[in-house]
Amino acid sequence: MSVIVRDFRPEDAACFAEVRRQAMPFMVSTPESVLHVVTTFHPDAHYRPLVAEEDGELIGTAQVGLAHDSPVPGQGFLNVYVHPERVRRGAGGLLVRTAEERLIALGATALFSWVMDTPEDRAFAERRGYRASRSGRFLRLDLAQGTLPPLQSPPPGVELRAVADYADDPRPMFALDAETTADEPSDTPAEFHDYEQWLQDTWHHPLLDHGLSTVVVVDGTPAAFTAVHTDGRDRYFTGMTGTARAFRGRGLAKLAKNDSLHRARAAGYTEAFTGNDAENGPMLAINKWFGYEVCGAEVRHVRELGR
Repeated sequence: MSVIVRDFRPEDAACFAEVRRQAMPFMVSTPESVLHVVTTFHPDAHYRPLVAEEDGELIGTAQVGLAHDSPVPGQGFLNVYVHPERVRRGAGGLLVRTAEERLIALGATALFSWVMDTPEDRAFAERRGYRASRSGRFLRLDLAQGTLPPLQSPPPGVELRAVADYADDPRPMFALDAETTADEPSDTPAEFHDYEQWLQDTWHHPLLDHGLSTVVVVDGTPAAFTAVHTDGRDRYFTGMTGTARAFRGRGLAKLAKNDSLHRARAAGYTEAFTGNDAENGPMLAINKWFGYEVCGAEVRHVRELGR
C-alpha cells in the first residue's frame, strides 16, 4: 500500500469534511463549507489545501496558506489532520513536507500549525522543528440533557436580535466583528479592513446560521454578538462571541450566548461546542458558567525559518 499527496479537487469535498469530522469531532465541517473556503479565500493567502491518499482512499487533509489578514508578513499556516483509523502510514509526515515546501516557496518565514495536545501529536511536531506556543481548549455542552441558565429579560435600552435582521445591511456586524477579532489572543493577529472579503468569508459562509446567531443591541447600537456555525444535523459550534470595547463588563456576551443556546435547543440541536484560547479567561469563565466541559485541547506550534 502506498500513500501519495496531491492537490485538493472539488470532488474531494465530502471526504475532506469527513476526515476533519473524525479527527476533530468537536468541529463542524460539511462539503459545502469546504468548497466555500477553497473558492472564496483571499488571493493573497494562496490557499491550496492538500489531501493524502492511500490506494485511492482519502485519509488525510491539510489546510495550507498565508495569514494574509495579519499585520505581520510572512506568516504561513498548515493544519494537518489524518483519519484516526489511518494513522502511522506516513500520511501526516508527507502532508507536512509538501505543505512546508509550498509555503517556503511563497516566502513564508514562520510556519504555524495547530496540533492536538497529546504526547504523540506534540512529539510529531517537535521532531519536525516546531516548538509549542499558545494553547486552546475545546468545550462541549449537552443541549439534549443539560440544563441551561434561565432566559432573562434584557435590561432597559437593550434588545436581542438575530443576525438575520441585518441581512439588508451587514456593515454594522462587520464593524463589530472586526473590533472584537482584533482583541482576540493569537499568535497571528487578524485585522479586518476589506468589507467585501468579509462578506464572502464570513457573512456568506454556508455554516453561519443567521437565525441562531444573536446580536445584543444597546440603544440602537450593536454591542455584542455570538456567531454560530451549524451542520444542519445535530452540531452547533460557537465560531465567535465578542463585545465591543465600550460595552464590556456588562454581561452582554452571556446574554447573547444564552439566547442563542436556548433557540438552538428548541431547533433540535443536541450538542454545542466551542473553542477558546487558554489565555482567554473571560470567555472560559462564561462557558464554564453555561456548563460547558473541556472535551479536547490543541497547542499552536511554530517553526521559524532561517533560525
